[in-house]
Amino acid sequence: MPSLRRLVGIALFFIALDQVSKSWAESVLDNGHIINVVGSLRFNLGYNSGIAFSQGQGLGPLVGIVALIAISLLTRAMVKASTPLSAYALCAIVAGAAGNVIDRLVRGDGWLHGRVVDFIDVQWWPIFNVADSCISIGACLLILALVLESRQQTGPEVRSES
Repeated sequence: MPSLRRLVGIALFFIALDQVSKSWAESVLDNGHIINVVGSLRFNLGYNSGIAFSQGQGLGPLVGIVALIAISLLTRAMVKASTPLSAYALCAIVAGAAGNVIDRLVRGDGWLHGRVVDFIDVQWWPIFNVADSCISIGACLLILALVLESRQQTGPEVRSES
């Protein structure tokens, strides 16, 4: 099992990467500037005051409070995780949620009234950021960890002979 120190370090790394990339995006992509990267991938600045995929605009304070509660519960689950994969998956989700909550705290005109900075645009999916990527990848890894753990608990199937 990964140590708490390692998990916190990984989470802090991804939170820092998220915040640095958002600061970069705000400084470079202002005034409608778009950077085409490759194929349909481009960097295009956007803001989200709601929930995932820009739904629920204006619900930032409620979303922020729910996210803070979720971070607390997920951190507790991360510490008690039964496998390294589930611990790392929860760590990624916590880091992503924390990165977006930081935006709500510091990028606005009041407590939790900030907007989340989005800038990764594939043009066929809503614009997202590093924190959103951490949440999505962490969720996929958590599902994989749960499937693998379930398979280990059930053991090999017993074949019946006909």
